[in-house]
Amino acid sequence: MLTLPWQRIDDSAPIAVRMAAATAREIIEGRHEPGDLLIESDLAAAHNASRTPAREAMLQLERWRLVRLVPKKGALVTTVTGKERRDLLAVRSMFEIDAVETLSDSGDLTALAADLRTLLGEQRKALDAGDPLGFASADYAFHARLIRSGDNAIVTEMLTTMGPRLARLTFQVAIDAPHTLDTLLTEHETLTDRAESGDAEGFARFVRAHIEGSHFPQSR
Repeated sequence: MLTLPWQRIDDSAPIAVRMAAATAREIIEGRHEPGDLLIESDLAAAHNASRTPAREAMLQLERWRLVRLVPKKGALVTTVTGKERRDLLAVRSMFEIDAVETLSDSGDLTALAADLRTLLGEQRKALDAGDPLGFASADYAFHARLIRSGDNAIVTEMLTTMGPRLARLTFQVAIDAPHTLDTLLTEHETLTDRAESGDAEGFARFVRAHIEGSHFPQSR
């Protein structure tokens, strides 16, 4: 299953990879706020590293669209705009709908549903523990499992790059509107049921409503 950068590294990973993953997590958790300037030398010092891997880490953070590099100054932590939020979720839903349509024709829907229910259990544990990052991570894994069921390698590559930004969106929901998370989980259960039954049309309708309800409740 796809995981987020800080979940798939250990001490054997290159220092630049570890620096990028750790900083991505800090940005998602709000320890670096939108508009903050990250300095290459500060990043290097924080990890007892040279500026070369710090520069590589900054470039990776830019590829994840978590920062915007400013020549001779550093990297500005990006702001999640309403348009970016809508665009990211539109792409995610498009990938999910296509994957479920593909799998409904010839795939193993039972295996998909079993994996999704395991991930729902992880979300429930994170919610009960008051762990918004754990919840966001399990949420990303849930949607990634849906998308990967379509067996499209290019889409999976794109999803990996989008992962930190998608987790950032869910983390913000968990912080700003924690009272909605139970509903979000219930809707995930419905999505799982629709996928397992092969109801691709019903899945498509519900996933759109799910996004509007969880990320844009004011539009309802």
